[in-house]
Amino acid sequence: MITKIPFGEKYARLSIFEPSEGTLVVVPSLSLPQDELRRITAARCYEERLLFLLLSLREPGVKVVYLSSMPIDQEIVDYYLGFLPDPEDAAKRLTLISLDDPRTQPLTRNLLARPEMIEQVRAAIDGEDAWMVPFVLSELEEELASSLGVPLYGPATSLAYYGSKSGAREVGHEAGVPMARGFGDLRTQAEIQDAIDALPGERVIVKLNDGYSGLGNAIVSKSGDSRFSFSADGETWDTFSAKILDRGAVVEEFIEHRPLYYPSALARITPGGHHDVVATHDQVLGGPNNDVYQGCTFPAAPEYRAEVGASAARIAAILAERGVVGLFGMDFFALKADAGYAALLCEINLRIGGTTHPFGAAVLTTGATYDPDTGLLMADGRPKYYTATDNCSSSCLRGRSPGEVTRLAERLGLGFDHAARKGNVFHLLGAIPEHGKLGFTSIGDSREEADELHRLTRLALCGAPSSR
Repeated sequence: MITKIPFGEKYARLSIFEPSEGTLVVVPSLSLPQDELRRITAARCYEERLLFLLLSLREPGVKVVYLSSMPIDQEIVDYYLGFLPDPEDAAKRLTLISLDDPRTQPLTRNLLARPEMIEQVRAAIDGEDAWMVPFVLSELEEELASSLGVPLYGPATSLAYYGSKSGAREVGHEAGVPMARGFGDLRTQAEIQDAIDALPGERVIVKLNDGYSGLGNAIVSKSGDSRFSFSADGETWDTFSAKILDRGAVVEEFIEHRPLYYPSALARITPGGHHDVVATHDQVLGGPNNDVYQGCTFPAAPEYRAEVGASAARIAAILAERGVVGLFGMDFFALKADAGYAALLCEINLRIGGTTHPFGAAVLTTGATYDPDTGLLMADGRPKYYTATDNCSSSCLRGRSPGEVTRLAERLGLGFDHAARKGNVFHLLGAIPEHGKLGFTSIGDSREEADELHRLTRLALCGAPSSR
C-alpha cells in the first residue's frame, strides 16, 4: 500500500530553488514513455539535468542525496560545487548514490527492484527532515517516497490528467485562457477523423496525451499525397494510431498565422497551496515540424510577456485548488492580434521541464529574484537575462572529458564570472565523452549580452553559431 507522507507546517512555502534547511532526495528518473525517450540522443544523461540543485548546498542547513543510474563523473560534481563559497563543506553534505545500472529502464523502477539500494538511500537520510524531488512523478516515485517515508515535491499521480493534453484543455477552459480550437479525450480512429473534419483549415495537429518535447505530435493534412508529418523519427500512422488508442490524444487546428512565437511559463505551487509564476521564456524549437524543444531564452518577449504571465497565473490558481504541488510548465502560442498580442495555451507540463534547469542555474548562481511586475530576474538592482540550449553537439567534443571542456571554456573566457554574476553554466556534461553533446545557460546583463555569449560559446565548442 502506498502511503502519501504530508509536508510539515514549516514547509508550507517550500521552494526547491531556495531551501534553508532539510535534505533534498533528488530522483531524476525519466519515468516517461520510453518509446519517445529512445529517440533523444544521450537520454540517460538527462538524469543530470537536476544537478543544479547541488547549488542549494550554499545553505549550511541543506543536505542533498542525489540518485543516478550510472556514476556521475567526479569532474562534473566538482564543477557544480565550484560555484559555492565552500566546496569542501558542501561536499560533506552531498551523498551520491548510483545504481551502476546502464539499462534503459527508468531509474526508479530499477531502484525499487533493489531493496539494498533503498536501504542505502534510507541510511543517507538518517532520520533527517527530508523530502523527495522527482524529475517526473509516476506511481514508481510515489511507491519510493512511501517506502522511504518522505513527502514528494510534485503533483500526485491522481492529478496527472491535468498535465495531459486533454486535461490542459479542460483547465484552460475553466481558467478562461484562450486556446486553439480542438477536441480532447480522443482514442478511436473514428473520433480522430470526426475531429479533423470538424476543424477549419487544411491542416490539424494531433498530440498524444502524454507526449513530451514535441515528440508525441503529428501534423495531418486534409488533402495531398503526404498527409502525415511526425515529429519523431520512424513514426508511421499505424504506430501513432496504436499510441492514440492506448494513451489518448487531442486534435487541434494548426495555427498557420505567421510570425508565430512559442513562449512558456514556469510556475510553482508550494505544499501549503501558495502559487506563483516564477518565469516566462521564449522556447527555441526544432525538428521536422518545428515543435521539438531545443532550448529557451529568458524572459519572454515584452510584447506578450504580461499576457503569458497572467494566463499562467490563472491556471496555477486552479491547479492549486486541485491540490497540485511542485513545479510545472505551460506552453503557449503568441501571435499578433488587432489589439496587441494574443497568447493561446498549448499544453501544461505537470512536471519539471526543459526550462527548469536554466532558471534554477541562473537563480542559484546569481542570487537573483523574480520580479512579477516586470517579469525580470533582478540581482543587486540589475536585471539578468539568459539563453539556454540542451543541444550543443560536435564530433570534436566526442572522447573528451567534462573537465577538459569546462577548463577550455574558462581559458577562452567563456566560464562564469562570480563577481559580475554572469557567464555560462554548463549541464549534460556526462554526454560529452560518448556523444559529443552538452547544454549550457548563458547569463548576461542584457538580452544582447546573453545572446552574444551564447553565440560565441556555441561557435567555440560546437563549431556552429546559435540557431537563434
